[in-house]
Amino acid sequence: MPELVVTALLAPSRLTLKLLRAFMWSLVFSAALVAAAVYGCIAFTHVLCRPRRGCCGRPRSTPPACLSDPTLGEHCFLTLKSSGLRLHYVSAGRGNGTLMLFLHGFPENWFSWRYQLWEFQSRFHVVAVDLRGYGSSDAPRDVDCYTTDLLMTDIQDVILGLGYSKCILVAHDWGALLAWNFSIYYPSLVERMVIVSAAPMSVYQDYSIRHIGQFFRSNYIFLFQLPWLPEKLLSMSDFQILKTTLTHRKRGIPHLTPSELEAFLYDFSQPGGLTGPLNYYRNLFRNFPLEPQELATPTLLLWGEKDTYFEQGLVGAISSRFVPGRLEAHILPGVGHWIPQSNPEEMHEYMWAFLRDLLD
Repeated sequence: MPELVVTALLAPSRLTLKLLRAFMWSLVFSAALVAAAVYGCIAFTHVLCRPRRGCCGRPRSTPPACLSDPTLGEHCFLTLKSSGLRLHYVSAGRGNGTLMLFLHGFPENWFSWRYQLWEFQSRFHVVAVDLRGYGSSDAPRDVDCYTTDLLMTDIQDVILGLGYSKCILVAHDWGALLAWNFSIYYPSLVERMVIVSAAPMSVYQDYSIRHIGQFFRSNYIFLFQLPWLPEKLLSMSDFQILKTTLTHRKRGIPHLTPSELEAFLYDFSQPGGLTGPLNYYRNLFRNFPLEPQELATPTLLLWGEKDTYFEQGLVGAISSRFVPGRLEAHILPGVGHWIPQSNPEEMHEYMWAFLRDLLD
């Protein structure tokens, strides 16, 4: 068929897609302005209530001692083959078996996996990375350096760079979004997955369109689409919005000590420390609309019944995309979003049972 004819036939579909994307972006930025107004009021209220802290975050000069706890593992750096970036990671149990690779969420870092590093280093080579833009890992400033494709390539380079051909991928929140995609596009590198509190991007997209309540739960996503303003608001009153996120009595991480809180705030308080992590969100809508994808990697899914950010109905939506028999899902009663830190014993029990046949 002549190229001109093909172009003419495809023109209506291409126009429709462009109009759909234009409409989507108009909604996203309208929501971003509303979110900016709301979070701006919250941030300025914190400043008025705590005037001594001022309008800026206080840079931490010294990392808290818990980040150097030798029982968690050895601190290392890996230069990625594809990008040349250096990623920081903590490693323990080298030589004890399969690679168990941990991917953290926001606003966290490798330290969010401290309980799992202690628990599994006796039977696995456990590695918790600081993702690109986080912690001691390299942090390019450009938004285009944080596309999903580049972040998946980072994961591939970590697995191969550590000398493995496959791994058990354990991921939470943003790390889990990446893990879902990685299992689809690099299935040979993932033997098993443990996913905590996150849905595949295409599932989240379709579910949110049908359940408007999910948009309200994820309202911060729209704020983070804006340049520079989110960094300013999150840092005001010495990062009070982040402090509240992590320590809130109902929505935060139970029993988080001041030192553990500082383990997360230390890196964000450094110059430009928030820009890399927020650039993940600024790429979320880049590929809208997403096509449905079949999920086939054997996966353990853990979800908190009281998760503030994601509705329970997402679990059923995820299950509907799976090849039968490949998903084991558990909803933990009375539990929130931060399962690896709030309920490590329950998580470990489910993980040991899920991985039992690999240990025989």
